[in-house]
Amino acid sequence: MHFLAGDIGGTNGHVALMRVATDGRPGGIETLAYRVFRCAAFPSLAALLQAFIEAEVHVPVSHCVLACAGQVMGDEVVNDNLAWPVRSDVLRATFGLAEVALLNDFEALAYAIEGPLAASARHLCGPSVPGRGPSLVVGPGTGLGAAVHVPGAPHAAVFATEAGQMDFAPHSLREREVLAWLAPRGGYVPVEHIVSGPGLLTVYEALCAIDGRVPGLATPQAVTAAAAAHADLHAVEAVALFCAALGSFTGNLAMTTMPTGGIFLAGGFLSSLFDLLERSAFEERFLHGRSVRALLAQVPVWVTEHGCHGVQGAARWYMRQRALSGAAPTEGAAA
Repeated sequence: MHFLAGDIGGTNGHVALMRVATDGRPGGIETLAYRVFRCAAFPSLAALLQAFIEAEVHVPVSHCVLACAGQVMGDEVVNDNLAWPVRSDVLRATFGLAEVALLNDFEALAYAIEGPLAASARHLCGPSVPGRGPSLVVGPGTGLGAAVHVPGAPHAAVFATEAGQMDFAPHSLREREVLAWLAPRGGYVPVEHIVSGPGLLTVYEALCAIDGRVPGLATPQAVTAAAAAHADLHAVEAVALFCAALGSFTGNLAMTTMPTGGIFLAGGFLSSLFDLLERSAFEERFLHGRSVRALLAQVPVWVTEHGCHGVQGAARWYMRQRALSGAAPTEGAAA
């Protein structure tokens, strides 16, 4: 009845001990323990999970589900933004687990739309009430992720993407200058090199270099804080460019999915930027110059904390997979 659930990103690892709900709710789950770890503090994913197990797990556990940044290929997660390799076969052997299930981290977030993710969101633009139709989850963090949630009976369908690996398309002359600084000889520049936490710092450094200035800030958090305080003009411009580029990227995704059920911009990074995002060109760039502008104007956009939603979504996905296979998590060997 107990299992581990994790949401492993490039910066933080969220881990929980979950239990099948005892009140008889179909697919119901309960969170018994939850912790957030800095991935850089551990030499491997196994070491991170071991820290959680030693601190929080005092019951037999033989099943685990992990939502990870990247795409699952067999027993491995393929992604450049993770701190270390992730292989389900290695974790099974290390902890004596019967099963380690893997899925994409934004796929897990999309499953959380059916739970508390939507309820905790702050409205950014568009209607305040969602329509019927697909929903889209987009999140710049260490990288840039996105997934689509399509409602249906008896279950919704969720589709993971690698949208962050799409080519960055500059809109303004200043964005073209930044792109030329990133790729002076041309070539491929993924949009996540601009629209992400590290991307914000890159944009700031690019703007300073283009204007012949020495960067005075060394982290995305410092750039955000300086922009909010209007303490650094290049930080202010970097955040404005970031928000505008996020608007264009989100609008492009919206045209491919028509998410009349709403768009959720997820992540603590964006939540810390909310006031700046609200005053930015995000909405105009989301709508701008598109033949479907009138339709996109009917798409609600919210900002929500990533928080424990990825863990909750991973657990919901896992319970659904177990139900579809006619199985359920059972007591087993101690982790």
